[in-house]
Amino acid sequence: MAKITKPLSNTEVKNAKPKDKEYNLSDGEGLSLRIKPKGSKLWIFNYYRPYTKKRANIGFGQYPALSLAEARKLRSNARELLAKNIDPKTDRDDKVQEEKNTLENTFGKYADTWKILKTSQWKEPTIRRAHQTLTKHALPTLKDLPISQVKPKQIIAIMKPLIAENKRETVKRLCSFINQIMRLAVADGSIEFNPISDLSGFFPTAVREHFKTLKPEQLPYLLKVMARAKISDITRCMFELQLHTAVRPVEAATARWEEFNLEENLWIIPANKMKKNREHIIPLSPQVINLLDFLRTISGKKEYLFPGVKHPSSHANRETVNTAMKRNGLKGQIVSHGLRALFSTTCNEQNFESDIIETSLAHLDKDVTRRSYNRSEYLERRKKLMCWWSDHIEKASVGSLSIISLKELRS
Repeated sequence: MAKITKPLSNTEVKNAKPKDKEYNLSDGEGLSLRIKPKGSKLWIFNYYRPYTKKRANIGFGQYPALSLAEARKLRSNARELLAKNIDPKTDRDDKVQEEKNTLENTFGKYADTWKILKTSQWKEPTIRRAHQTLTKHALPTLKDLPISQVKPKQIIAIMKPLIAENKRETVKRLCSFINQIMRLAVADGSIEFNPISDLSGFFPTAVREHFKTLKPEQLPYLLKVMARAKISDITRCMFELQLHTAVRPVEAATARWEEFNLEENLWIIPANKMKKNREHIIPLSPQVINLLDFLRTISGKKEYLFPGVKHPSSHANRETVNTAMKRNGLKGQIVSHGLRALFSTTCNEQNFESDIIETSLAHLDKDVTRRSYNRSEYLERRKKLMCWWSDHIEKASVGSLSIISLKELRS
């Protein structure tokens, strides 16, 4: 006949005294109060592990912080788990680890992981700007918050000030970045789903604005304004290089002398500098060659065509031309990126082939076969286009001093 253990009373528990050796007072069904020689009292649950049937102990906590009634409740919970073949100690350890992971797996931690992953997908300036946006608007609120606790109401609170300032494009980008970070947490199992995946529809849609530019017939006006502009020769050269080659501002600002093949009159911009990660070859017109000859007298011994003002070993700021145009009366009329649009519109009006124009702008052809064809076949036709464009600029600059005309003045 099984031995029946008399349950403990609160008085017995309270009055239990220490002895030379530790001993247990049993409450039955595996629960005991262990009294240590120094007087501490610990609730112990003794049980058989599921499947292995080996005996094991699990500590519930110390008395009196944990009362007899509370210890019995924990025993009841443990026995319910055992009835389902779940080890109560393993279950508790798993929950402790889960809680630890929850506290450690913060939004800031995943934001750092996201930034590292993007280094293989985005160019460094793009990553830097994206992280600056996160740092300014999202991380102050979300950085130390467990990723599992990120909810729509927090994101809405972050976006409200931006919406009030009509910064819709910033809202769009920020929402995209936060969603990408949340999806990382879903991917590694920290959260089961992304609670803000549909939140972008809650915010006003960003209206895409085209870069400000001038009409083709306003090219003489642009050249006249820039001819009178109070700018350095380096800035003037950067403006004219962008205008004649139709490159993006960043591609001009970071141009290296080693990228120019003057035997074949080509500017070969490496893929890692291009927006589409594809090498871009630009045929150089005679006017651009003149421009480079002049520029070599200024920066020919340096790595970059346009050295930085504060740090000559680095390159100039990509906003240099943009700032120069703003400060010299063109603010609100055209931006430096708009020089590409001016090139495109003018050449289209002259009925040049659209494929040739788009290739000259380094716009990626979605047709892979045509892309391969463009690379070799289009180069000769692009040379004609770029020479025509430079001639067109030179004609429009009559009466306006430009760098490309300096060679004639010196001869």
